Amino acid sequence: MNLPFTNLPRLVIIGGGFAGVALARKMIKEDVQLVLLDRHNYHTFQPLLYQVSTSSLEPDSIAYPLRKIIKRGKNSFFRMAEVASIDTENQKILTNIGSVSYDYLVIATGAKTNFFGNTTIENNAMRMKNLPQALNLRSLMLENLEQAVITTDPEKRKELLSFVLAGAGPTGVELAGGIAELKLNVLPKDYPDMDFSDMEIHLIEGASRVLPPMSKNASKKAAGFLKKLGVHIHLDTQVKNYENNWVTTNTDLSIKTATFIWSAGVTGAPLSGITAESLIPKANRYKVNEFSQVEGYDTIFAIGDISVMETKRFPKGHPMVAQPAIQQGKHLAKNLKRHLRGKSMIPFKYFDKGSMATIGRNKAVVDIGKFKFGGFFAWFIWMFIHLWFLVGFRNRFVTFFNWVYNYINYDKAARLIVRPFKNDNGSVERV
Repeated sequence: MNLPFTNLPRLVIIGGGFAGVALARKMIKEDVQLVLLDRHNYHTFQPLLYQVSTSSLEPDSIAYPLRKIIKRGKNSFFRMAEVASIDTENQKILTNIGSVSYDYLVIATGAKTNFFGNTTIENNAMRMKNLPQALNLRSLMLENLEQAVITTDPEKRKELLSFVLAGAGPTGVELAGGIAELKLNVLPKDYPDMDFSDMEIHLIEGASRVLPPMSKNASKKAAGFLKKLGVHIHLDTQVKNYENNWVTTNTDLSIKTATFIWSAGVTGAPLSGITAESLIPKANRYKVNEFSQVEGYDTIFAIGDISVMETKRFPKGHPMVAQPAIQQGKHLAKNLKRHLRGKSMIPFKYFDKGSMATIGRNKAVVDIGKFKFGGFFAWFIWMFIHLWFLVGFRNRFVTFFNWVYNYINYDKAARLIVRPFKNDNGSVERV
C-alpha cells in the first residue's frame, strides 16, 4: 500500500460511512498513524440518496472526498481498496491493492441491501444504497418516461408509468413521496403531450402500517400525506417475486411494472477472517461489548450498522441509522485516546435524538421523545437537520440552493440521463 514506516501505533478504519468518518475526524490529530480504507474515494450522505434518484440533487451535493476529510492529519492516509479478509492471527488486512498491518482495527463497513435469499428479486429489482445505484435508478425512471411518451401501446405505457416500491420504511416512504411530487409538479411540464393519469405509484409493506420503526402517530400522518399525493399503499402484503416485469405478492395483488424498487431491508456487510462466533448469522453483524470491541478480540472494534451492542433498551442492537453510527464513532475516538494514555475505557451510551421522515413538499413526520408531530414544521426541522449533518460547506450551500430553487419553481433541475442502467443483453445493470 506504500505507507510510510512509523513507530506510532497504526489505526486502520475500514469504511468511510458515518461511523468511520466520525472516528477519523476525531483521531487525525492523535499520535497514531491513521489509515482509512474504502472502495470509493468519497463519503455519501445516504439519507439524501432518494433525492438524487428523484432528480432533486446532483450526486456531488451529497458526496464528499475522503481525502479532504483526513488531510489535516500529518499521519493520516487514505487508500481506495476493497478488503478481502482479515488475518487476525498476524494482525493484517488483505485487500485488492496489497496488505496492511494494524495495531488497532475498526470495522465500519455498514450495511447492504437484504433480499432475504430471494435471488430472482436480487437479480431484477433496483436498489438504492449508494450513489451509482441512485444514478441507475434515476436513469431508469427517466428512460422509461422517454419510452412511454413514444409508445402507442396503452398497456406498455401503463407498465412504463407504474412504479412499485417494496418496503415502507423511511427510504420507501421518502422515495414514494419524491416520485409522486415529480408526477404532480414536474413531469406534466416536461411531457405536455402525455397523460399522467396512467402513472401509478404503489408502496408495498409487510407490516400493518408504514414507517414501522416510528410512532403510530407518525405512521398515520405519513400514510395520509402519501394518499393525498396519490400513492397506493398496500399493507400486510409481502412481495414474493419480480420476474418478466411482474410483481407478485402473498395476496391477490400483482402489478406489471418496468420500475420495481426494493427498499424492504438491510443486512450487515461483514468481512471474512473474523471468527463465526463473533457474528450474528441472520443479521450479518458483529457482536460488540459496551466499548465496541468485537467479541473475542481486544484490538478489533466494530461501529455503526455492522455492529450489535446489546442493551436493555436495544436488545437487538441500536437502530441502523446515522445517529448511532456517528455517536459510536465519536465515542470510540474518546476511548482510543484514553487507551493510548493508559486509562480505562468508558461504556457507550446512546442518546436518542429522535427519528424523522419526509414525504414531500411541506410534509414530514418527526418523533423526538414524547413529541410527535408532522406537517410543515416537521418538514422544516427535517431540512435543517439534514443540512447540518452534510459534510462540507459547499455541499450544504449547493443543497440549500437546490431546495430553495425547487420550492419556488416547483421544479427539479437534475433530470439528466447521464449513465445507462442497462447492459448489453438488456437486463438491469448491477453495481
